Amino acid sequence: MSKMQTNNIRILIVDDHAIVRSGLKMIFEHVSDFQVAGEASNSRELLEQLSKNVYDILLLDMNMPGMSGAELISRIKACYPCLPILVLSMYDEPHIAMMAIKAGASGYITKDCDLDVLLPAIRAVSSHQTFITPGLAAKMVFTETPSATSALHSLLTNREMQVFKWLVAGLSINDIAATLGISNKTVSTHKAKMMEKLHVSSIVELTRYAIQHNIGA
Repeated sequence: MSKMQTNNIRILIVDDHAIVRSGLKMIFEHVSDFQVAGEASNSRELLEQLSKNVYDILLLDMNMPGMSGAELISRIKACYPCLPILVLSMYDEPHIAMMAIKAGASGYITKDCDLDVLLPAIRAVSSHQTFITPGLAAKMVFTETPSATSALHSLLTNREMQVFKWLVAGLSINDIAATLGISNKTVSTHKAKMMEKLHVSSIVELTRYAIQHNIGA
C-alpha cells in the first residue's frame, strides 16, 4: 500500500438508502484524502463490516431499521470504543442530536448541509475531535436536557404524540394521513422522529412503551 493510500481517511458509510450511499461515494471519490473503505445498509451489515475491517470513521445515518440510532451508537462504542462516529441525519432537532452525542457519537451534522460542512466534519471527527452543525450546536446550548426522571415522550411534539397514539390504536400510515389531511410521507417522517426520540424501533416496542406509561388514544 502506498503512502498516499495509508494517509487516506478510511470511511465506512452506513445508510439504508442506496442512493444516499452512492451519492456520498461519488463525492468522496473526488476528495484526495478520503477513501470509502466499506458500506452497509443495516445494523447487521454494519457490525459484520466492523468485525472484518478497520476504519478511521463511521458515517452513520441516525434512523436505521431494526435498532434505534442511540442504541446502535451505544452498542458500537461498547465494542469499538476508539472508533469515531459522525452522525449524518435528516433530523435537525437538538434533542436527537444530544441523544446521539450522549450515546457516544463524536459529531452530528444534517443531510442538508453543504460540502464545506460535511468534509471538515469528517476530517475533524476522524481526528477524534467533536463537530456539530453550527446552527444546531447553537440550539443545543439553549435546549434544556430532560432529567433522568423525565419520560422520553415529553420530547414529542403535539403532532408526533398524535401519530404515536394512533399507531398504537392500530391506524395505518394511510389512515393517519387521511385523518390529518397530510401526505403519507409527512406521517412517516413524524413516525420516524417520534420512534427515535422514544428509543424504539417497532410498533410492538411502541405499544409496550404506551402501556408502561399509560398513554392511550
